[in-house]
Amino acid sequence: MTEKDDKKSAAHKRKMQKQKEKVDAHIAAANEERGLVLLLTGDGKGKSSSAFGMVMRSLGYGYKVGITQFIKGVQKSGEELFIRDKHPEVDFYQMGTGFTWNTQDRDGDIAAAETTWQQAARMLSDDSLHLVVLDELTYMLGYKYLDETMVLDAIRNRPPEQTVVVTGRGGGSALQELADTVSEVKDTKHAYASGLKARKGVDF
Repeated sequence: MTEKDDKKSAAHKRKMQKQKEKVDAHIAAANEERGLVLLLTGDGKGKSSSAFGMVMRSLGYGYKVGITQFIKGVQKSGEELFIRDKHPEVDFYQMGTGFTWNTQDRDGDIAAAETTWQQAARMLSDDSLHLVVLDELTYMLGYKYLDETMVLDAIRNRPPEQTVVVTGRGGGSALQELADTVSEVKDTKHAYASGLKARKGVDF
């Protein structure tokens, strides 16, 4: 190893030591432990996929999980097949009407959303559930199918140890303010725009 390599190694070590000090300081400062509210939003791909990654994490630790899917349910998805077949203990409910632009039935969509919300509200009051996923809930708020105050109050008043993950584009400023973590997935490039079909096991 040359003298130049030694200097690079020493500089790298100093840099990593400073980074570790910052990370350790942040960890030490985080002294409150409770369930979180996470909002996964944006126009890019991967919001629901990220939420189901957290489902796998929770199941890996033996925690109980509840999932409510708004919009989805007409077309089977890999996550649905996996949950129903491999983890029937998961509290899983789908609205089952498909996308709003397919149904083109506002009254029917509102009725379905209200019925589905009853299941979501039940999960949000169940203190045995470590994680609750409200997949595509933001559309119900954006289209005003559900009352925003009712939804936010239910999330706010959930059991203190329960974590909630909300997915979907938008969601509004009030939901963002309530959330502890907001992650926006940006659509930089998407295969669909190039004429590539959605792929089983990747997109659904």
